[in-house]
Amino acid sequence: MDTKKFEKPEYYVCRELSWLKFDDRVLGEARDKSVPLFERLKFLSIVSSNLDEFYMVRVASLKDQVHAGYAKTDIAGMTAREQLKEISTQTHELVHQQYNTLSRSLLPALEKAGMHAILSHEDLNERQAAFVDKYFEEEIYPVLTPMAMDSSRPFPLIRNKTLNIGALIAKTERKKGKEKEILEFATVQVPSVLPRVVQVPSDNPEDKTVILLEEIIERNISKLFLSYKVVCAYPYRIMRNADLTIDEDEAEDLLVEIQKQLRKRQWGEIIRLEVQDKIDERLLAILKEEFSIKDEDIFLINGPLDLTFLMKIYGLPGFDEYKTPKYTPAPVVAFQNDKNIFDVIREGDVFLHHPYMSFEPVVNFIRQASKDPDVLAIKQTLYRVSGNSPIIAALAQAAENGKQVSVLVELKARFDEENNIVWAQMLEKAGCHVIYGLVGLKTHSKITLVVRREDTGIRRYVHLATGNYNDSTAKLYTDCGIFTCDERFGEDATAVFNMLSGYSEPKHWNKLIVAPIWMKKRFLYLIEREAENAKKGIPAAITAKMNSLCDPAIIAALYYASSCGVKIQLLIRGICCLKVGIPGVSENISVRSIVGDFLEHSRIFYFENGGAYELYMGSADWMPRNLDRRVEIVFPVEDEAIKEEILHILDLEFKDNVKAHLLQSDGSYIKQDKRGKVLINSQMEFCREATEKAEKAKEKKDSRRVFIPAEPVTE
Repeated sequence: MDTKKFEKPEYYVCRELSWLKFDDRVLGEARDKSVPLFERLKFLSIVSSNLDEFYMVRVASLKDQVHAGYAKTDIAGMTAREQLKEISTQTHELVHQQYNTLSRSLLPALEKAGMHAILSHEDLNERQAAFVDKYFEEEIYPVLTPMAMDSSRPFPLIRNKTLNIGALIAKTERKKGKEKEILEFATVQVPSVLPRVVQVPSDNPEDKTVILLEEIIERNISKLFLSYKVVCAYPYRIMRNADLTIDEDEAEDLLVEIQKQLRKRQWGEIIRLEVQDKIDERLLAILKEEFSIKDEDIFLINGPLDLTFLMKIYGLPGFDEYKTPKYTPAPVVAFQNDKNIFDVIREGDVFLHHPYMSFEPVVNFIRQASKDPDVLAIKQTLYRVSGNSPIIAALAQAAENGKQVSVLVELKARFDEENNIVWAQMLEKAGCHVIYGLVGLKTHSKITLVVRREDTGIRRYVHLATGNYNDSTAKLYTDCGIFTCDERFGEDATAVFNMLSGYSEPKHWNKLIVAPIWMKKRFLYLIEREAENAKKGIPAAITAKMNSLCDPAIIAALYYASSCGVKIQLLIRGICCLKVGIPGVSENISVRSIVGDFLEHSRIFYFENGGAYELYMGSADWMPRNLDRRVEIVFPVEDEAIKEEILHILDLEFKDNVKAHLLQSDGSYIKQDKRGKVLINSQMEFCREATEKAEKAKEKKDSRRVFIPAEPVTE
């Protein structure tokens, strides 16, 4: 497969700019008046948290490249310096749109709904002012630590992502009979241990009125500097480089090294400063100098900083008519009986589709294995787990019950490092054998192996999935999983854990496709096979669903297949570095992105293969990091009933005309014109289907699969 002519920079989109396009789609949901009001608040909050991570990791990495004099261009032909310039332009515009949405659309709508947000302490009435002053004295004042800067006190260290209030304070000195006002800088951190959204008395008892914590502190800030006059006070917030640099080859103990680097994360280079747009120029000049920050990295905000607080407003009780009704995951039909979970899996592979189906069977799989006297061993990979994980508790219980428990805890899961260290140490204390992964690689695969002694001998039960073993995110992310006791998968699962714990590389795999050694070659082969079939007039098509697509070799192969006549449908939630509609290159490729109530997270790959189609699912996106620098697993789906279910999932998502955004040849994403069409919201349809299947199975006392094709519902 000769793909050289498809490797021109103009055929590709810069990865970082594509990520900003995704944030723009999320912002689009906040701007969409057909979305319930409080759900729009959530989307606006998500834009802020996304931008925080984007700056702390991606922008930080580009700045590191500039500092190091790295001049190599990305796949779109842009240097790091050029990317930073364009990122600055686009993020400033995105933030401007974000705050316009808040002030012009959401806040007026909230007022009409009976939710009043006081954004300035100057707007408090007499009763409310008395309330917040008392609240300050009793709840806030004892927690605050004001810090001043003068000749004896250097500029204080400001922690990453914290909200602070900077102030200019003045004292009067008399020299030679003349009074002179001396300005000094002072700062106080808005304490994260206190709720940022504070409810105050409302004029109408049926309404709710809230004010932000920083406004209460700003109103009372003079009480922190009794010997000074407060000239001005404004909130500010900084973002630091939070990308850990770990030399695993030199680290004697990876856990200790990561703990050391985590402490440094709070004090990395400052890469972004947010201040209110009305800030006093003298105060801003001090911040610019002390933080050594350039104008392009300063965001002048017309409103409250850090809109993630909107998630707290969403969580306030009441206003249910302005929220999407909470969905309760449906029971998995195969397990709606009194059978032992292992008996059910022996009857046939079981498919799980979260969050539409409950995650509880996955938890129960570990729980039952921990108690079952016939279970000899449990092996599992953990990338991100919840704060109070029932899976961790079950693994610890299994070890205490004498099972052989081996757990790979990926310490390098970004922003979950600290959490994972705690779990790793707890599991070790319980008697589990804890592995920290392979040097230089992250282990991102999602696999569990249970080894059980039965009458017929040793049997291996395997769970494979596209998502993490996290019972919390399983209610929010769309993911797929399979239970199987097929011996071929069992042998491969054993090989995976032997590779992770003993560095033994298997000679061959029965079914699993594993990165970083084998997966990329396999995908390139599957794409080329479709291209060759198309050239011969044999049915050829590729349908792929993933989070991100930015691997140059994969994109070039897709371009080649498209030029050969292969019809390619891509469903990509986030980053997409591929362009559609390039004559002779990508005319046969279409790309869509679904942004809905749940985060699309599953990875599914379909290859027509001349009519004998093949389906795969797994943990890997088509990104260099997944294919070249991570331990990932993709697995074939072979059960015919499950294949039908997955085909139905893909079909419905490609019919979605409510939450789907379609990529255009100019790089923009647009929603379809829905006028006169039956509205299909795939996520809501999956909720309906899962609930109906469970209810029908319960009625019929049917313990095996029930598959009900969807009928579109007009919204």
